[in-house]
Amino acid sequence: MILALAIGYAFGSIPFGLVLARLGGKGDVRKIGSGNIGATNVLRTGSRWLAALTLVLDCLKATAAILLVENLFDRQIAPFAAFGALIGHLYPVWLRFRGGKGVATFLGVLIPLIPAAAIIYAAAWVMLLLTIRISSVAGMAAAVSAPITAAIIGNDKLLPMLLGFAVLILWKHRENILRLKAGTEPRIGKGKD
Repeated sequence: MILALAIGYAFGSIPFGLVLARLGGKGDVRKIGSGNIGATNVLRTGSRWLAALTLVLDCLKATAAILLVENLFDRQIAPFAAFGALIGHLYPVWLRFRGGKGVATFLGVLIPLIPAAAIIYAAAWVMLLLTIRISSVAGMAAAVSAPITAAIIGNDKLLPMLLGFAVLILWKHRENILRLKAGTEPRIGKGKD
């Protein structure tokens, strides 16, 4: 279990947004926009390609960690890798525990563990991004959908972990929630008012 946690954390803590922005000549993504290392802030560098790649890699790093642990050990140990991956993304030791907000990484956790929840999560995320164009709302709604889906389909074993993940993601979005209340949260494609 400890090794599974460590593997998950090692994969999850890879700051793809930071690395890709630097490799793409965009500098330190922590010094622009929200200062976050996730795909939405990478998009603020002006590179859709780098933002899309960040999103995909932040998602797949959790999936890869879980699949690796399943192959090395047992499927029963996989949730420990999932936990490590999300915590690694949110609180990477390499960045003084200042990581991303976890939305893409949470999707990467769901893909191998509960594919049905992953589909609903992705659909909610994309639908809200396309309609209201507020990244934080789409991400938070998608995160909340995961434990709800698990409860509906009767996956009681993973429900506490998924509920904890949703709460962590809401916590990481606390500044966004304050801006939403104030009516100042920016929409994708538009700057802050």
